[in-house]
Amino acid sequence: MSIQHFHSMCNRHMGRPVEIRTRDGRFHRGIIRHVSPSKVYLDPIGPRRGGFGYGFGGFGYGLWGFGWGIALGFIAGVSLLLWW
Repeated sequence: MSIQHFHSMCNRHMGRPVEIRTRDGRFHRGIIRHVSPSKVYLDPIGPRRGGFGYGFGGFGYGLWGFGWGIALGFIAGVSLLLWW
């Protein structure tokens, strides 16, 4: 799917919990807080994944305090979570 598809989908579901699968097979759960032209920013939810925290880098809150950013071009799928 295209970057525009994921950008539009993430904008429509701002504030909702999602699970994002990336092209390397990793899964990231969080609430969509911000969508830029190139990334979607999530506030993490659920258990920690890995030694340093959540998702990419896992260093807590990034740019503008929106959690971590995932490049839209690296996303393979987005699923809405009905519960978390």
